[in-house]
Amino acid sequence: MTIHIQRDKTGPMRQTVRIRQHQFTADQPVSGGGEDAGPDAHELYDAALGTCKALTVLWYANRKGLPLEDVLVQVDRDGSREREGVYKLKATMTLVGPLTPEDRERLLQVAAKCPVHKLMTEVTTEIETVLAD
Repeated sequence: MTIHIQRDKTGPMRQTVRIRQHQFTADQPVSGGGEDAGPDAHELYDAALGTCKALTVLWYANRKGLPLEDVLVQVDRDGSREREGVYKLKATMTLVGPLTPEDRERLLQVAAKCPVHKLMTEVTTEIETVLAD
């Protein structure tokens, strides 16, 4: 899969992000020289975790026939020690529906196994940045 990012010159820092048939804007907050026209890169990273947890929990509940009516995820970031190598995210899930305590605990365990959570905590990511021809 390829993701395309191109500068949108209508703003000083604005970027257009294209993923498959989807398009959205990323930007820096005003304090970072942008116009806050969209989420910044850290917010997209954090949102990937919350989205993955929600989708994984929904998929599992549907597959197992659990009475999950909705799932809400709030991701809070503490980036105060990022320069020291510590980036802390807390995902708080609200599970809606007549679930048993056992169902709720199982869904919490499933959320911890979402693919993005694993990428962030268990996988060595190799990044290569090159100039186009």
